[in-house]
Amino acid sequence: MLAGLAVAVAVGLALAAEPPGCAPLVPATLDNETLAGLLGEWIYLVGSSKYPPHLQELQALKHAIFFFHPGDHEDELGVTEIMRMNETCVTRNSSKIHIFRHNGTLAHVDGQVVATAELIRSDKDLLILKHINDGFPGLSLSARSHNVSKEQLEEFRAQLACHKFDDNEIFLASEKDACPLPGEQPDEDGEAAPQPA
Repeated sequence: MLAGLAVAVAVGLALAAEPPGCAPLVPATLDNETLAGLLGEWIYLVGSSKYPPHLQELQALKHAIFFFHPGDHEDELGVTEIMRMNETCVTRNSSKIHIFRHNGTLAHVDGQVVATAELIRSDKDLLILKHINDGFPGLSLSARSHNVSKEQLEEFRAQLACHKFDDNEIFLASEKDACPLPGEQPDEDGEAAPQPA
């Protein structure tokens, strides 16, 4: 189902000459209730960026599932990521999300690499991030499942058009490229479980 919706989104992006109306992205309040709602599994669906290092990463990223869990202190979340980068399944569980309540931002720290984003207010089963990297905009959409409504995808597509992302700056994940989760059996192609990064 997602593959068909992804094609519809891509076609819609190619045909959209003028965005229908640019509703502002409203940042979510980073309070305890919002942060508790972030815990658990998320599936990355689509991302876009004008930041050159992120463009390279998005080109290689075929599918990703990530899990937020409580961090070592109140303003930190732990992250486990299982993703296919080109043809390789990778598991990372060493990164953290630092929460800055005073300015409503999240910082993803993975080794020496820090990426900052605002959490955008949306449906509780959607995770929309507005990425802030050296003045280069980026947007990403993740969800609790692959079953995202056509309307939700259209709203996100409209935001991409409003932020003037070109087709070559928008990358869709594919459910067929999902890596097996730890403890799952390999698929019929014999794909091995994700390898630690």
